[in-house]
Amino acid sequence: MKITQRYFPVVLLASLLTFGVFANSNAQEIVTSERPGIAPILKNITPAVVNISVTGSAAIPQSPLLNDPFFQRFFDAPEQPQTRQVQSAGSGVIIDADEGYVLTNHHVVDNADEIEITLQDRRRVTARLIGSDAGTDIALLQIDADHLMAVSPSDSDSLRVGDFVAAIGNPFGIGQTVTTGIVSALSRQTHINADGYEDFIQTDASINPGNSGGALVDYHGNLIGINSAIIAPAGGNVGIGFAVPINMAMAVVEQLLEFGEVRRGMLGVQITDLDPDVVTALELQVSAGAVVSSVVPESPAQKAGIEPGDVIVKVDDEVIEGASDLRNTIGLTPAGSEVVVGLIRDNRRLDFEVRIGDAPVVAEKGVQAESTSVFEGAELGNIPSSHEAYGAVEGVLVTSVTQGSRAYRNGLEAGDIITALNRQPVSSHAELQSLLSTFSGTIAANVIRGEQHLFLILR
Repeated sequence: MKITQRYFPVVLLASLLTFGVFANSNAQEIVTSERPGIAPILKNITPAVVNISVTGSAAIPQSPLLNDPFFQRFFDAPEQPQTRQVQSAGSGVIIDADEGYVLTNHHVVDNADEIEITLQDRRRVTARLIGSDAGTDIALLQIDADHLMAVSPSDSDSLRVGDFVAAIGNPFGIGQTVTTGIVSALSRQTHINADGYEDFIQTDASINPGNSGGALVDYHGNLIGINSAIIAPAGGNVGIGFAVPINMAMAVVEQLLEFGEVRRGMLGVQITDLDPDVVTALELQVSAGAVVSSVVPESPAQKAGIEPGDVIVKVDDEVIEGASDLRNTIGLTPAGSEVVVGLIRDNRRLDFEVRIGDAPVVAEKGVQAESTSVFEGAELGNIPSSHEAYGAVEGVLVTSVTQGSRAYRNGLEAGDIITALNRQPVSSHAELQSLLSTFSGTIAANVIRGEQHLFLILR
């Protein structure tokens, strides 16, 4: 209590002293100059931010009684699912005034029957959906209207934590609202959408329901992101909002304009982050990248010559910091494109030309593993003479793995053949045990599983 009584008078006094000096030295400037703020910048931006009203339909939940055979005989089954009309509101950003293109979120217009846009001058126009992508939560609309104003996209890759930003949108449907803050974090993964492609800009500028699809702009008046999501434990803003970087959004726009959808690319690898433990285990001279754990047979990666254990550090001009970077970059590269994949193999830099393939239902995924005693729960032994690999492969056979054990969580399976630890070959169980005694922490293992060669990170 004593601290509180002493603290506040000091703060108030400091504020009064500051104001006094400011008033004495700058009073004339306040009277004669424009008020400080970002109003001059917003004057050219706010007309490009629109309100979106969506009318759609949703299925009416069916009574659980209708699923019970006893009660079904008492009711007439509906000929088709019952639906009800729903309305929602969001925001959008005009990115091309001549063509009338409006950028917004996928979840704002998902399942929409009718989309109406209200411009800042209160004109209302019907919008046409060009295309939408759930993976990045981006949708592109088009309107037919004159005298539109657009906002120019900037390079979101140049953003820094601490840069000033403003969020513009239609929170709670009350009308266009501007809030300010800073970039709180970059390349944020929220896992809101398990199959999504996330590289969010995090900001403390207030973002609330209805802001979705609105603009995140810098203090130069450039569009740097599309407001998309918030963390709201109490249902309202708590200073943690997320925006899709405009570079990612525009990559989606290019495909939506060309194909009407996003045709994701596939490299054909399973990957994990390159962390300090792996760097130490492999004695690498790089500190960032995506470690290739396995290569899908007959995939673009295998055809190009990429191998398990390679560390991918670049795709064309895009620097790869980790597994999510590689997944986002490849996922937004159209199938059929040719890219140059830069990687590290045995501390040598190599480049491979790869023709990107069509992504399957399951895209590139990171491999997670955790362990302290890396082989705990696995039974290891020499390859017996009765085994088909005897004499053809040198290594240690995994004869069994207990489900839920550390070895199981590390990705080991019965039948695996371990051929190397931290790139040092092993030919017998005794040699493996001897090597283990010289290692501590994370271990990288080369493994043969059937016809596949894997690279597992054992923790």
